[in-house]
Amino acid sequence: MEEKVQGKLKNELIEWIKAIAFAILVAFVIKSFLFTPVLVKGASMMPTLEDKDRVIVNKIGPKFKSIDRFDVVVVEHVLLNKNEEKNIIKRIIGLPGDKIEYKDDQLYINGEKFSEPYLDQFKKELKGSRSLTYDFTLDQLLGETTVPEGHYFVLGDNRPVSNDSRNPEVGFIPKDKIMGTTSIVCWPMEHIDLNFN
Repeated sequence: MEEKVQGKLKNELIEWIKAIAFAILVAFVIKSFLFTPVLVKGASMMPTLEDKDRVIVNKIGPKFKSIDRFDVVVVEHVLLNKNEEKNIIKRIIGLPGDKIEYKDDQLYINGEKFSEPYLDQFKKELKGSRSLTYDFTLDQLLGETTVPEGHYFVLGDNRPVSNDSRNPEVGFIPKDKIMGTTSIVCWPMEHIDLNFN
């Protein structure tokens, strides 16, 4: 009788170990290949994303579909300040082949005006004649007239403080450096948003 009970407990323990191992494997696969949480560090994406927000990154997007203009993306291992490598969260502004220009705080892509409603809050807060985004062309910043094939031009929404493609050390972002797209804030509770784009 005692042997039966011990055998039953042993089988039950083995089943629990299998279930836990399977759950860990599934969680690893989901985090590695499908979705992963990422912590926002800094103010470069305000007001869209705030420091210490947690977002869910969709890793499927960049591998199987095109990345769209104005998507918010997580870029892996960007070299900043010549010795610091980190992930950054920015907004796609220029697609491969695009000619990008800002003039009088207005975005022009291939000569056409584009509105950026996600900047409206900051623009309203500006006093006097200050611009949120200073005037530039790609040629002035990076020595190219258009975004190279297989690359993207990214900016943070908080233009005065964002370290982004305007900085030659960051420059154009290769597609294979884009970890994924994000549009979901999952933490803290007061910032939860299921589609901030």
